[in-house]
Amino acid sequence: MYNILICDDDHDIVSALEIYLTGEGYHTLAAYNGQEAVELAAKNEVHLILLDVMMPVLDGIRATVKLRETTNVPIILLTAKSEDTDKILGLNIGADDYITKPFNPLEVMARVKSQLRRYTTLGGKETKKGLLTVGGLSMDDGAKSVTVDGDSVNLTPLEYNILKLLLAHPGQVFSSAQIYEQVWNDPAYGSENTVAVHIRHLREKIEIDPANPRYLKVVWGLGYKLEKT
Repeated sequence: MYNILICDDDHDIVSALEIYLTGEGYHTLAAYNGQEAVELAAKNEVHLILLDVMMPVLDGIRATVKLRETTNVPIILLTAKSEDTDKILGLNIGADDYITKPFNPLEVMARVKSQLRRYTTLGGKETKKGLLTVGGLSMDDGAKSVTVDGDSVNLTPLEYNILKLLLAHPGQVFSSAQIYEQVWNDPAYGSENTVAVHIRHLREKIEIDPANPRYLKVVWGLGYKLEKT
């Protein structure tokens, strides 16, 4: 399921877009000024952003500039007919498309699907094949290397494969049994302690403060996940 961030200071427009998009099976996030959009995009996995141009606090043009510092997901600007200069400026600084208000729901869906298709076909999130990154934690699977804030980290093969599994699915919780079955390729009978030991060693290598981890979190009673940062 794709996550689409809608940002407009007009609550009615946000609500209408939510209805259209959820009706097509998308999950939506709502923001009402550019600063909220930037913050939500930093904390959530977002696949496309619908962004109004004229907003308080941080307008859509400046929000696009800030978003492009950290993400290359498609950005579609929502503009009034009188904002032709902003359309051109927005496209020049990194927006992918624009929709003129008042908009036709069918046009919105067509533009969203087109941009998502292009983004996923071109592998938008992956800047380099085999590169997995969350915050300052990065794995180059081709080179079999791991860095934390630019510093190399030496992992055992089992630690590496556990981290690879979690890095490939940020935010997803894996039980000890699931981790054991996917990493060890064996049935997970009584695997909890084995996985816990390797998780502890992995934390000691990738966390500044293993007792208060930034990345590798326990979800009590359920398992482990790599926190989106």
